[in-house]
Amino acid sequence: MKDWVSGWVVSRGASDPVARPWGWTIDVGQPAQVARHVVVDANEARVREAAAQARGEGWWLKIFLPEPCDSPEAQVGTWLGPEWVSNGAAFLMSLELTPVTLGTLPPDYTLRSWTRGDVVRVLIAAPDGALAARGQMSVVGKVAVADQILTAPAHRRRGLGSVVMRALQQQALASGATRAVLGSTAQGRALYESLGWRTHTAFASLYRTTRPAQA
Repeated sequence: MKDWVSGWVVSRGASDPVARPWGWTIDVGQPAQVARHVVVDANEARVREAAAQARGEGWWLKIFLPEPCDSPEAQVGTWLGPEWVSNGAAFLMSLELTPVTLGTLPPDYTLRSWTRGDVVRVLIAAPDGALAARGQMSVVGKVAVADQILTAPAHRRRGLGSVVMRALQQQALASGATRAVLGSTAQGRALYESLGWRTHTAFASLYRTTRPAQA
């Protein structure tokens, strides 16, 4: 978990995590995500304390319960008010890095990659040059953190996500990492598991909004 936090802030160019009695606070500085609290060994008191220090719209909570739970967002939802909205199921996953081959891209798709600082980025462009898939991975010591993996809707089910992940894995291994971690959505979990990633635990992902709830 700490490895994921440490690599995520490098990937996003966010602030260093600030230790709190219940976990960490990270400034992100984006309109949709001003900052986030990561709450570990969460119970009702710790979650309520963290939420009380996140009063504005655009704050996020990432909440890890002390025991494995199939639906942590449902449990956490009973502790918070309606201003906290679930972002769906999330899962902490890891992979021991080993050499891999990229696989084959569809005709006329192209793969490009570049590195800035400790972050490598991979782009797959469609035949017309549009974004088809992308992802990035930071390397902090021996640990790499995969982040912002996506495939454009019009280009799904063509194996592009697998190529992106393998390209990132190659780059991380070449940079000295031996293990990778990521926080996955429910939609991404199946892809990662098919590539050998192991799920460790589910966690709750919520964001604060001041907008009225939809009727």
